[in-house]
Amino acid sequence: MFKGTSTYVATKELQIAVNAAIHLKKPLLVKGEPGTGKTLLAHEIAAALDKKIITWHVKSTTTAQQGLYEYDAVSRLRDSQLGDEKVKDISNYIKKGKMWEAFEQGDQVVLLIDEIDKADIEFPNDLLLELDKMEFYVYELQKNIVAKTRPIVIITSNNEKELPDAFLRRCLFHYIRFPEKETMQAIVDVHFPKIEQELVQQSMRLFYEIRGVRAMKKKPSTSELIDWLKLLMMERIQAATLAEIDIKKELPPHLHALLKNEQDLEVLYEILKGRRHY
Repeated sequence: MFKGTSTYVATKELQIAVNAAIHLKKPLLVKGEPGTGKTLLAHEIAAALDKKIITWHVKSTTTAQQGLYEYDAVSRLRDSQLGDEKVKDISNYIKKGKMWEAFEQGDQVVLLIDEIDKADIEFPNDLLLELDKMEFYVYELQKNIVAKTRPIVIITSNNEKELPDAFLRRCLFHYIRFPEKETMQAIVDVHFPKIEQELVQQSMRLFYEIRGVRAMKKKPSTSELIDWLKLLMMERIQAATLAEIDIKKELPPHLHALLKNEQDLEVLYEILKGRRHY
C-alpha cells in the first residue's frame, strides 16, 4: 500500500490512484505541470514498496521498438565478414530494451515510461499489446517474451500532445494538480524540517503572487520554490525583508531561481513600471 514517503508528500487522491493501478494491474498515466513530481513519484513508489525501478526516458526520436529490443544487423554483417564465431548466435546482436529488462525480472519492479508525449503520436499505440498482455514477440529469435512478474507501470506526460484513445482506455489516469498552500507547506516541511516558518509564509506569499500573474508563460513550480528557499537560507535573507516586498513595487531577491525565461521577467518589470496590470 503506497502512502507517500518521508521525502514525498502524496495527496489522498494520488495515493488512491497509485494503489488502484497496482490492484487492477493497469498502467498509471500521470499528468501535471512540469515540476509537480510526476517522475519522482515512480521513484518514491519503488522506494516505499522496496522495489527496483527501471526508467525509460522517452525522447522525440524514441520508437516503441527501442523499448522492446533492437537488432544490430550491421554489426552481425561486419562480424560475418571477419569470420567471427559469435555470428552463429543471433542473440549476440539483440539489445534488450527497458520493457524487456522489466519483463525478465523475477521480482516485481516499477517501470517508469517518462514523458511519453515527447515521442511520435503513434508511439503509445505501438505499445498497446505489450502494456495490455505484458508480452511481445522477437522475430529474430522466433521467441515470445512474457513478463515473469507484471511490473508496476507509471507513465508520465506533460500534456504536450493528445494521447490516442485506445491507449488511454488501457490506463488509469491521475492529474497532479498544482499544490495548494496547505500541501505546499507540507512539501516544504519535508525538505526543510528546521526552517523558520515566517520565512516560509512570506516566501510562499510572494511565490503564489508571481504564479498568479496572468501573463506568465512559465509559472514557477514546486522545484523552483525549493531552490529559491535554499538560496534565501544561504543568503540569510530574513522573513521581515520579504514581508516588506510588494511585487507591484519591488521584485524579490534571487528571482532567477523562480523564473526561467526573459519574457516572464519582462512581464514583472512591466508591472513595476505600471505598463501592465497585475
